[in-house]
Formats: sequence, structure tokens, C-alpha cells
Amino acid sequence: MKITRQEFARRRKALMEVMEPNSIAIVPSAPERQRSRDTEYPYRQDSDLHYLSGFPEPGAVLALIPGREHGEFVLFCRDRDPDREIWDGYRAGPEGACRDYGADDAFPIDDIDDILPGLLEGRERVYYAMGKDREFDRQVMDWVNSIRAKVRSGATPPGEFLDLNHFLHDLRLIKSAAELRLMRHAGEISARAHSRAMRYCQPGVMEYQLEAEILHEFAMAGARFPAYSSIVGGGKNGCILHYIENSAALKNGDLVLIDAGCEYETYAADITRTFPVNGTFSAEQRALYEWVLKAQRAAIAEIRPGNHWNRPHEVSVQVLTEGLVELGLLQGEVDELIANEAYREFYMHRVGHWLGLDVHDVGDYKIDGQWRLLEPGMVMTVEPGLYVAPDNERVARKWRGIGIRIEDDVVVTKEGCEVLTDGVPKEPDDIEALMADASRSR
Repeated sequence: MKITRQEFARRRKALMEVMEPNSIAIVPSAPERQRSRDTEYPYRQDSDLHYLSGFPEPGAVLALIPGREHGEFVLFCRDRDPDREIWDGYRAGPEGACRDYGADDAFPIDDIDDILPGLLEGRERVYYAMGKDREFDRQVMDWVNSIRAKVRSGATPPGEFLDLNHFLHDLRLIKSAAELRLMRHAGEISARAHSRAMRYCQPGVMEYQLEAEILHEFAMAGARFPAYSSIVGGGKNGCILHYIENSAALKNGDLVLIDAGCEYETYAADITRTFPVNGTFSAEQRALYEWVLKAQRAAIAEIRPGNHWNRPHEVSVQVLTEGLVELGLLQGEVDELIANEAYREFYMHRVGHWLGLDVHDVGDYKIDGQWRLLEPGMVMTVEPGLYVAPDNERVARKWRGIGIRIEDDVVVTKEGCEVLTDGVPKEPDDIEALMADASRSR
């Protein structure tokens, strides 16, 4: 299950169709990142370059040149090097870039300073994501300046830079059928991992042990890496939105919040579930949990073509504020509390974000100052939450230190929406039943 060469070609064609005549687009690969002395983090390609080519190696630059006589897709990449390949793995080389990745022309990356200025010369416009990589920004300007230095000899430098992100990221926002198959599979793997963590959990287990169960399920299903650093927060740690220490012991009577998703064929899943460490919700935990679940259901019901991006968030705020008033954590009129944003003491983030090649995927949320309208093929997370800080003395002690978030991945369809991650329980009774069955089988 992969993206085909034909789909990569269609993506390049779609981008070039929105580019102005006599222009060029330039996309560099992600740099390698040092982890510690003599070791690097596992390499992951820049999402834009991957989206347009599938080329997986570092040290590459992609250029698209609509109408170029000798081919519109040009790739610079590392040359073959048998000595380095013994140490670091095989390389495609320019020949493999053409043979295996569909490049019309490919050149060694070491020759880019000699060749790319010639491709830039005479082009009226350059599409490039300025500011993303300062070192490469300087390199691009060096190429342009080398052309400017030859103006008296008749050279014509580019006259305009346009933000590539504006055009490319709009294309990435609408997922194809093939992309949705990969994201659906990533969601299924991640859902199984969360269910596995629920079954394994009991008092005394370490947060990192639950993380290990999740990562094992990912890897055994062919998703070697998480899409982001997994969050496993027991008790008050669940009130820290981006808690990743995952180093504490899970205590009887506490909840544990797990926010984790795999990356499958470079596409991300993003799921959060919150459940009782001992398998049974307390009255207070269940009361807060049911309001978060109610808010999530209401938000998902608003995901359909024609509704604007912010509508699910507005609904989640309405429901959660009503719940906070009913439970006594807030006092006052619901509409006034919303207008004053009093709910933000307990619900301080938005209901979701775009999802795709990046876990916080690209795409504008507003168009001309107005919330974007939802269209089929857009994928978003829906993740309302309530977090009662452990030191919040304005509320009764019984609520303090409870953090709850419920998150699923949702694709907009022609008729409404589809939840891609519904393979893991979120009804409190279903969670308790799953954990009780696991406890009996130990």
C-alpha cells in the first residue's frame, strides 16, 4: 500500500498548472539532524518534497520547470558512492532518480551550483518557501546574485519570488483516495495500539511501559515510528498538554491520558484516549469524561461540506461550558462565560487541526479573513478536553488533577464525515469492559 509514481506525477502536474508561465519551483530536502556525537536522528524526508516525488534521501533538491523542453521535473541528489553505501546504505543516484522516481533529468547534488543558476536564468518567477531553511535561503540568493552579476552580459535574473507554500499546501490539504487509504490504515494501527495499552494498564505500571506497548504495536504493523512524541500522562500529568516525560508510575484511582499515533508510509494518525488506571472511573472522572465525549460527538456532527472550519470548535466550547456550569466548576450564564472565555481555564486549546503528511498538517484555516469552508477530502482531528489543574483552589478538591482529552481523526466526505480512528473504545462502559476482560485474563 503506497502512493504510485502516477499519483506523484499528477501532483507535480497539478502544481505546475497553477504556476505562472516562465517560472520555476524549488523544493529542498530535509536536512539530517544530529542526535549526539556521531549519531543522527532517523531520517525523515521533507513533506513537500515527498509529496511531489516520493524521493526519500537527504541531500536532494527538486525543481519543477513548466514547459522546459528537456523535461519539467529535475532532481539533484547524491551520487552513487560504493564506499559510503557500505556504511550508510544504498543511494539512488541520478540514474535511479530518473528510473525509479520519474525525474526527467537528474544531476549530482555536488553540481547544483553550476547547473541550477542556469535553470533560474531567464525565469520571471521563482516559487520557493523562503524562511523555512536559512542556509538554503542563502544558497538560493547566491544563485540569483550570480545571475544578477552577469546582467551586463545579457543575463536575466528572476524578477519575482512567490511563496510556494500558498499553492502547494492547498493541494496537500485535499487528500486523494490513495492518501485516505493510507491514513485509514494508520488510524487502524493506532487504534489497536491504544486498545493494547488499555488492556496492559494497571496500578504500578510505568508511563513508559504503556508507551512501549504502543510503539510495539506500531512497529509490528509496519509503522516503525510514531508520528510525534507519544504522550502518556497519569494523574496530574494528564493536565500537561504536551507532557512527554512518560516517567512516572501510574497510581490506583488516577486516570491516564494517552495521545499517540503512528506514521504509516509518511502519513500520520493522531488519537487520544483517557481511561482509569484501575479500570473503573470514579464518579467525578466519569462526570467530566461524559461531558468531553458529548462535546466530541457534537463537534463531529458539524463536520460536513459547507460548514466552516471553526464550527466544530464553537460547538465544543458551547457543550463544555454547559458541562462546567452544571458540574459547578464555573458559575454564571453560559453565553456570558463563553463571551468572556472563562472556559479557557479548563479548555485552553482548539478542538483540532489539519492532519496528513504532518501531524499538524499544512493548509490555511482562513481565506481572506474568513474561516475556511470544509470540503470533501480534508482530514482534521477532533480533540476536546477538560483539564483541572492540581493547584486550582477555586474548585472543589475532588476535581483537581483530572485531565481528559478524547481525540479522533475525521475526513470530510460528500455526505458528511467519516471517523478514521473508531477502532478503539471511547464510551466509558466499553473502556471499563475492555479493561475488565484484560484483568480477568492475566
